[in-house]
Amino acid sequence: GFMGSAALCGTKREYSFEFSYLDSTRRRKMRDFLDWIPSGYYVTARLILDMPYAATPYAADWKNDSLAYGAGNTAYSRFKAAGFSNFDDYSFPRTWAFIYRKNNTSFQPTSLFSAGLDDRITMNSYINLPVTKGYIASPVFGPAKNWKSVKWRGYSLESNSKDVYTVKVIGISPTGQIDTLYTLQPNQQDFSISTVSAAQYPFIKLGMTNQDLDSNAITPYQLRYWRLLYDPLPEGAIAPNMGKPLKDTLQKGEPLSISIPFRNVSDAPFTDSIRINLGLELGGTSVQVAVPRHKALQPGDSTTLRIEYDTKNLSGLNTLTVDFNPNNDQPEQYHYNNFLVKNFFVKGDVTNPLMDVTFDGVHILNNDIVSAKPKIVVKLKDESTFLHLDDTALATVYIKYPGSPALVRFPYGTDTLRFIPADPASGKNEATIEFSPTLLQDSEDGENYELVVKAKDKSGNPAGNTAYRVQFQVINKPMISNMFNYPNPFTSSTAFVFTITGSQIPQNVRIQILTITGKIVKEITMQELGGLHIGRNITDYKWDGTDQYGSKLANGVYLYRVLTNLNGASLDKYNTIDTNGDKVNTDKYFNKGYGKMYLMR
Repeated sequence: GFMGSAALCGTKREYSFEFSYLDSTRRRKMRDFLDWIPSGYYVTARLILDMPYAATPYAADWKNDSLAYGAGNTAYSRFKAAGFSNFDDYSFPRTWAFIYRKNNTSFQPTSLFSAGLDDRITMNSYINLPVTKGYIASPVFGPAKNWKSVKWRGYSLESNSKDVYTVKVIGISPTGQIDTLYTLQPNQQDFSISTVSAAQYPFIKLGMTNQDLDSNAITPYQLRYWRLLYDPLPEGAIAPNMGKPLKDTLQKGEPLSISIPFRNVSDAPFTDSIRINLGLELGGTSVQVAVPRHKALQPGDSTTLRIEYDTKNLSGLNTLTVDFNPNNDQPEQYHYNNFLVKNFFVKGDVTNPLMDVTFDGVHILNNDIVSAKPKIVVKLKDESTFLHLDDTALATVYIKYPGSPALVRFPYGTDTLRFIPADPASGKNEATIEFSPTLLQDSEDGENYELVVKAKDKSGNPAGNTAYRVQFQVINKPMISNMFNYPNPFTSSTAFVFTITGSQIPQNVRIQILTITGKIVKEITMQELGGLHIGRNITDYKWDGTDQYGSKLANGVYLYRVLTNLNGASLDKYNTIDTNGDKVNTDKYFNKGYGKMYLMR
């Protein structure tokens, strides 16, 4: 803040004065400060560019300040006079440094420019000073478990030396407090420091003060070595080369597999088991995961943190933090190499599962007839490899009975409703619900049953925007409708269409094909017809107009009839119901139970 400079922006910057250079008024303040600096002082000046760079005043602008303050009376002229001879090279966006000694030509001024905006410059300048006293310092040693001794040796260059020298033993506390513990004289070159508490002063450094009282010699005492003996603390470090890399991206539900080795890289053992902190930052919420302590490590030994964390409740960006020996649980040399911070992304599950519903193996339409004892199978499939469909809470099954507005929910765990979870070993994420109700009430007067199934996956994504609903009819009495062939007439083949009611498939269904004179030319067995079920049937079998021996029959009219048997009795005839709930009289197409078909090749 002195003489219009900027306010002090940090400690140890008391001798750094910052001035703006963006206009002539502020450059005048810089000029005044340059004038104030006492003679003989060393001055360093460095430019910090301000944006926008295109509007930065360059040397020519500084020079033009003479229009306001007179020739030779500007910051530009002061720098030029101080020895910044190439100041005019500051003509485009770049930075510079300059050092000089105020009003003293014994020191050679030095300047340095950057090439442009994107490079760094470092300028060195050397100052020679006549001194008869100096100080050298060692690096900081420790942390120590126990301190032992200091040993130091050296010699003077003259036989009758007037060298004065001492070695200081300087203790450094855990908070950084610096205390001189001992000042060793020349006769104390082997000195015990075993009484120094390593807990109070885990670090120690050495310092030597050197002076030559002979003004003609001015030669320092020559230090050959100084040695600090102590028992070191152990030092551990994460060893990523020994572990398995952590994945950056996971699917929802995929385990976060953590395998992080920690090794004792020192010659001192860890005397206690290793404590580990494992933290997760999940969507702004911090979670600490309990981790048991790991074995104590001898020199060169290692241990590995192995954990699998379930990500089914995670999504988006998360952060894993692992810290071995946290808070200096056991005194150790360094801690910076003990922790790991890793971001990982969990892809959310936004895909809806697929649901498929069949009645006795068949997909039905609204108001189809089904068995009074149907086997309803619900297949629930999901694309997730890790969020397996293994919970009964994922699907609920309801029946609405004829004449009742209420939905009846069926519980799992009975013979009526079973849940078969997805088997991860199969490679498919598919659950099965088997529903086998006994429906004793007949559908009458348009009042039908309704099946309602609601399902979702482990992420809560529903199987469809609405629940699955289908209405169906149940007729407990075993009957069979008139059978039609389709197409009729036909040229190459024709199938048979009919409806069966009740709860059991007849033990026997046969179709006899006859000439108009009554001769049986073809008999189709139940096995040939293929799988039959309660409700509307279209046979897999298609008659191709050949007789029992495979020979082609002549074009013309043929008769057919159906023979059935259930528990020793023929089935009664079922009258087909239309979409309005009215019975459809199909007898007019039959004569005494015989139908008529036309073969036209």
